[in-house]
Amino acid sequence: MGAGISLSTSNKYDDDDGDGRPGLGDIPESCISRLLMNLDPPEICQLARVNRTFHRASSADFVWESKLPQSYKFLATKVFGQDNIIASMTKKDIYTNYVYPIASMLAPSGQICLFLSSKSFNITGIDDRRYWNYIPTEESRFKSVAYLQQMWWVEVVGELEFEFPVGSYTLFFRLQLGMASKRKGRRVCNVDQVHGWDIKPVRFQLSTSHGQRSHSESYLTGPGEWIHYRVGDFIVDRPNEPTKLKFSLAQIDCTHTKGGLCIDGAIICPTQFSHKILLF
Repeated sequence: MGAGISLSTSNKYDDDDGDGRPGLGDIPESCISRLLMNLDPPEICQLARVNRTFHRASSADFVWESKLPQSYKFLATKVFGQDNIIASMTKKDIYTNYVYPIASMLAPSGQICLFLSSKSFNITGIDDRRYWNYIPTEESRFKSVAYLQQMWWVEVVGELEFEFPVGSYTLFFRLQLGMASKRKGRRVCNVDQVHGWDIKPVRFQLSTSHGQRSHSESYLTGPGEWIHYRVGDFIVDRPNEPTKLKFSLAQIDCTHTKGGLCIDGAIICPTQFSHKILLF
């Protein structure tokens, strides 16, 4: 997730054509910044390599503030634990280091998608390497996934507090049966440890601090494929007010063991865009 996108803007510049004629370097920096406001972050970073003027224009605070969700201060405060630190940071630094890894704003609606790492979850038995391990992988936005070898009791719980823009949202777990790797440049998936998921379904649950609840059940299928399992929907109708979420997946029938499961994380996105989550 997110692979192939770089927010680096370092490169060599070519400010003019070397023959005395006007070049791109003669365009006023303020005009370039206004243009960049209308582009997506990867496009801004590509144009920042054109020349020094474009590079300076691409770092303007108002350019990157237009890419930040309305609740970015709330998000940054959650990351830092205090709100006075972000006052000394550029908007580009806030976006690149603390917003981009876990959130994307959907222009022009202003709504937001959140991406949650498996390391943010409370996973039963996660500290016992007989059962779980964190496996590095380029297939995750977070560069690692939680991998279950075998266990009788599987329970994963996530909690979040966030100022969502008003709207309807859907939460998904991103899961895969089997452990993928590369051999001679080709993707292969080891499914030797996959078992137990076809006996009983996994139960997904979601609740909010405003009393909304939903649950669903699903058998885990498609070994070797990343699949988004829908947990439930919730509605935000109170602007500028934090919503607390608690969500989980569980298969706690102890009559059989389960194994071979990769947990990348969870995605929260506007319901109207939920059919596009495979793009993230």
